[in-house]
Amino acid sequence: MTASATHRTGEDRGATGTRSTDPAQAGPAGTGTGGPPDRSAPGRRPGRGRRTDRGRGTDRGRRTGFSAFSHGFLILWAVMAAGPLLWAVMTSFKPSGQILESPWSLPASPHWRNFADAWTTADLGRDLLNTVLVVGCSVVGSTVLASMAAYVLARFVFPGSLFIQLLFMSGMSAPVVLALVPLFFVLKGMALLNTFPGLVLVYIAYSLPFSVFFLTSFFRSLPASAAEAALLDGASHLRILFQVMVPMARPGLVSVAMFNLLGLWNQYLIPQMINPDPDRFVLTQGLASLAVHQGYKGDWGALFAGLTLASLPQLAFYVLFRRHVESGLLAGAVK
Repeated sequence: MTASATHRTGEDRGATGTRSTDPAQAGPAGTGTGGPPDRSAPGRRPGRGRRTDRGRGTDRGRRTGFSAFSHGFLILWAVMAAGPLLWAVMTSFKPSGQILESPWSLPASPHWRNFADAWTTADLGRDLLNTVLVVGCSVVGSTVLASMAAYVLARFVFPGSLFIQLLFMSGMSAPVVLALVPLFFVLKGMALLNTFPGLVLVYIAYSLPFSVFFLTSFFRSLPASAAEAALLDGASHLRILFQVMVPMARPGLVSVAMFNLLGLWNQYLIPQMINPDPDRFVLTQGLASLAVHQGYKGDWGALFAGLTLASLPQLAFYVLFRRHVESGLLAGAVK
């Protein structure tokens, strides 16, 4: 028994000595205890930190290069978009002779008579008032009707709801030129041809498909808890829409109104087809008439002054409601 115990003790000592001499299982600083090797010890894997720094420097260089490229592209795009408008504004302060002699130079002195000629002689003041009346009523009407239709399509599921949404989407895909001849005969049969109410109705029908499509997605992104709480308090669906959901959807409504304003303000084909009376011209028709008459007279300063006057209301509206438009476009993108 003593010999066997001595033998086991020797085996244990040999095993202990084997474990203590194994460099892969030795503890840190040669303590002899088992455990993983210290990979942070000095001299272990040289050059790893240099490769990491080099990779970070490469990624940083790529990001810097992409940022410089994107900023350069945005600057080029801004110049291409705003350059013609700025040139038209600058040219509107020149007399016609200076426009032809040096079109790229700054005006020697502001020629304010161009704006007076465009406002009075070409009757752009009357055309501007007609445009504000027609487009304003159309934008308000399309926004109200689209908000009501979009709220129903977004919050309620009923037989035929998907078919109605597909009908509105098909309205965006149909070119407006295909509907001009039917519109002409329909308005003529309703005694609305060459009238402001007829033009307003056509503008509302023209802008409804996009408005409903945009606002349906926007209403779906709004929380339904507020509407459910108002419904439990006894509010009707009409009251919930205009007192609860519409204030929450204000950024989307402003965005839709902005898009419709730009599209209807610059519309030329529809009013030219169904509104040929010069006394009821909108601004695009007045500018086209001004371009024809001033082109023959050689009064290019008045023409560019008219273009400037036509662009100012759109720019003012966008500056006033820019934040609402941006928040409406980004709504639902971030949860």
